[in-house]
Amino acid sequence: MILALVVHPADVQDRDGAKIVLRRLKGPFQRLKVIWADGAYAGELIVWVRKFGNWILEIVRRCDDVKGFQILPHRWVVERTFGWLGRYRRLSKDYEELTETSETMIYLAMINLMTRRLGNA
Repeated sequence: MILALVVHPADVQDRDGAKIVLRRLKGPFQRLKVIWADGAYAGELIVWVRKFGNWILEIVRRCDDVKGFQILPHRWVVERTFGWLGRYRRLSKDYEELTETSETMIYLAMINLMTRRLGNA
């Protein structure tokens, strides 16, 4: 399940957007220790994350010697979540004008998914 999210314009670099998301996580999720990310988030963000939240930002890398498709540990969770969200019509295309509306629609989709699973438990 998504703990926090930020929908931002395309001119915001991913590393800068990550800082916005992590600021939302700092208070409510005290037990958070490790964050997994892909190679786009490497570099100075690792140091910032350590100083800001005392978290470990672990970069999940693909082996250079492997050819073709390779399942990466932890990365499939993100892709699976994108697949779940793509099933909702309002999220299948970029219909919203406001980023706040897009964020709300994602939260609603995750709430719907969670309540359906709780109903089946």
